[in-house]
Amino acid sequence: MLRTFLRAKLHRARVTSAELDYEGSIAIDAALLTASGIAAFEQVDVYNITNGARFTTYAILGKPGEVSVKGAAARLVQTGDLLIVACFGLLDEKDLSAGFSPKVVLLDGNSNTVLGT
Repeated sequence: MLRTFLRAKLHRARVTSAELDYEGSIAIDAALLTASGIAAFEQVDVYNITNGARFTTYAILGKPGEVSVKGAAARLVQTGDLLIVACFGLLDEKDLSAGFSPKVVLLDGNSNTVLGT
């Protein structure tokens, strides 16, 4: 049986811009995507710590320092808001018994890595 588990997370990423006139996604600094193991075009859930909004979109490669919410989801954030970006995966008992643990990148509120696990 497959079950859904947290696979990767960026915790406390700060929104650098919200662009309504875009087809939709979240652009994230490529270094943060690499650190978390989130791939470009992979589905992510975004939780706005600042206002409680939640939405699902996909990640795209952003410029250095960028965390930009684009398209309709831009209405759910403001520049400066803090976000959690989470990615989930399906795991079976074999994956779990092999010692699976999610890749969690803790940020300092300015999208600088504090700790990665």
